[in-house]
Parts: sequence; structure tokens; C-alpha cells
Amino acid sequence: MRCVLGLDGGGTKTECVLLDEEGRLQAHSRSGPSNPLRVGVDAAIAALQAAAQEALAAGNAERTDVTAMVAGLAGAGRVEMAERMRAELQRCFPGCAVKVCTDLELALVAVGKSLAVVLVAGTGSAAIGRDAAGNVMRAGGLGPGAGDEGSAYDIGRKAVAAAREERERRGAESALGRRILQGLEVSSWEEVQARAREAADEIFPRVFPYVAEEAAAGNATAQGLLREAAAELARLAGGLAERMGLGGMPFALAKAGGLIGRSAYFDAQLDERLRQAAPQAKICLLAVTPAEAAARLALKLAGGAKRAAEKQ
Repeated sequence: MRCVLGLDGGGTKTECVLLDEEGRLQAHSRSGPSNPLRVGVDAAIAALQAAAQEALAAGNAERTDVTAMVAGLAGAGRVEMAERMRAELQRCFPGCAVKVCTDLELALVAVGKSLAVVLVAGTGSAAIGRDAAGNVMRAGGLGPGAGDEGSAYDIGRKAVAAAREERERRGAESALGRRILQGLEVSSWEEVQARAREAADEIFPRVFPYVAEEAAAGNATAQGLLREAAAELARLAGGLAERMGLGGMPFALAKAGGLIGRSAYFDAQLDERLRQAAPQAKICLLAVTPAEAAARLALKLAGGAKRAAEKQ
């Protein structure tokens, strides 16, 4: 069975969609993080291969059946990194047409061809937009050292800091602090700090679900953290819309990323602040998943590769 693969890789997970050459969905799979800047090139390639192999097995296909692959990766914004990842994937899938782009580009494809801004809130945070003339602009996506406000990493880092501060002030663990320590399966904040020094990406983003649980239970500290994150993300998306000259103009403002749909409290706060930041926008979700958008791009890539081969 001739087929194509679409991959969407970030700092927490990788998703893969397998389509046959007629565009029919054959399988969907998931693996670990594949942002090469956060986990390294070797680990990113391993995660991409794992997701691809699982999808192929579920779809009763072989690697030799894959005619094209598109991978949209966080951390692949620089040309040299995108090319390195493309070359590694090409080596893993010889004879397959391979394209690597950013996860933001995938998100913009997934929202459709309309005037749009896409807010991506996951391990990191970023926004991308397209104006009426087709011009594309980006904001955020600078990584934890220079930005990522409102992201899972940012929420987790601030939650750990808030819980530690409350522990020192009260001499006892807060409800949020107890939930974080329990969820991370550690006994002390010193252990959290030590593990964060070694691999912060494996600690801080994991804290978000515990903050969400506490917020749902009415915890004021957790709710404050999510309100702050929602405000930061709304400023990111609203600021990009303003830079693009979309003020007073209706456009789609799509939400994407691992934070969306995981906390009713957070989603409500984010929607409220997005309406304030861009009252003319229609807030929505992506029309298709980024991984499926990547697979649709791969179908086009396969068609182009086939036509080029026929001309030789």
C-alpha cells in the first residue's frame, strides 16, 4: 500500500497520521517529544521514528510503502536545523520525499486559507498569522530562556516557585505543593530542583495537569496561575493581530497546542481574554489536527515527486 506520513512534533509529544495515496486515514499514533532544541537531534529522530513505525504497523504498511513525509517540528525554525532533521529522516526513509517545517507552519495550514491568527499553547507558546495578502508573521516561540510566557513550561515553573514560597512562609505544604510533589513522585523541593537542573523540560511542563486539577477544585493560587497564563497568551495573540493590521477586521483566531481542552477553567479564562484582546475575532479550534495537515501536505509532496520522476 503506497502511503504518506504526517508528523507534528513538540516538546512533550509527537503525533503521526498515516494516509493512503487516496487520502484516506489509515492510522494515528503518538510518541515522545521531538523538539530537537529541547531534547537533542538523536532523541527527536528516535521519537519521530517511533511514531512513524507505530502508525505503519497499525496501518499494515512498511517503510518502503511511504512515498512522502512532512514533519512539522517545534525547534526547526532555523534553516540549518530543519535541513539536519530532514537529512536524518531521509536516511531513515530512503527513497521517500521528505519535508521539514515548523509546527507553527503546520498550525497555519490546519486553520485553512482564511485570514487567521493561530495561538499555539503547549510546552512552549507562540502565534502565527496570515493577512489578506497572504503575508505570514510570527510572535513568541523564543524558548524558555527568552519567552514562552503562558506555556506549560512557564505555568509549571511558576507553580513550583509559588508552592515552595508558600512552604517556606507557612512551614507546611500547601494543597498545590502536595499535589505537585505527589504527581512528580518526589519527596522534597530540593529533589524537584535537582531534577529540573538536569532536565527542566521533563519537570515543569508535567506540572500543568496538577495546577489544572487544583484550579478546578477552587484553589486560589492555581487559579491565579492559570489566569496569568491566559492573559500572557492573549497578549501574544492580540499583539500579533495588531502588528498585522487586523484591528477592526474579522478573522479566525484558532487555539492549538497541548494546553487547550485540558482544563475547563483555563479554557474559559483564555477565551475571555482573547475576546478582550481581539473582539473582532472568531475564536475557534483548528479545522484538522496539525499531524493531519502535515499528511495532506505530504500527499501534495508525493504528487510533485511522482511528476518529477516521470519527467526524467
